[in-house]
Amino acid sequence: MPMIRLTVPPGSLTEEGRSTVQRDLAAVLLRWEGAPGTAFFRAQAWSCLVELPEGALTTAEDEAPRFLVEVTVPQGALSERRKAGLVEEATKTVLGAAGLPSEEALRVWVLVHEQADGTWGAGGSVIRYADLVALAKGQRADA
Repeated sequence: MPMIRLTVPPGSLTEEGRSTVQRDLAAVLLRWEGAPGTAFFRAQAWSCLVELPEGALTTAEDEAPRFLVEVTVPQGALSERRKAGLVEEATKTVLGAAGLPSEEALRVWVLVHEQADGTWGAGGSVIRYADLVALAKGQRADA
């Protein structure tokens, strides 16, 4: 049950980027997590866009827009290789949504938060990673 949150300064995304970035990031996350592309798994991939008020984000150096991508996944869902791929593709996705070139990649930070097994709940129950793996295997077999 992955979740991705993009925090941006106001007006930093293009009009098209603002309309597509949430679904694009959710798709990136599901792909790197190795989840099946079923409607059920797509519906569980939450994507939040948080637009900060004017002047709420700056650095000690300048006011160029910065972007924060926070990813929350069950612990064990992403190998080091998958984390690296996720960070790279999420960065490219955000840069594209902002109309920025790849040379501006340092403006995008990606933080991967791994939720310890037994600490994620949904539908009134604790969801364990092994249950998600079994569900994914079942959905792949049904496809």
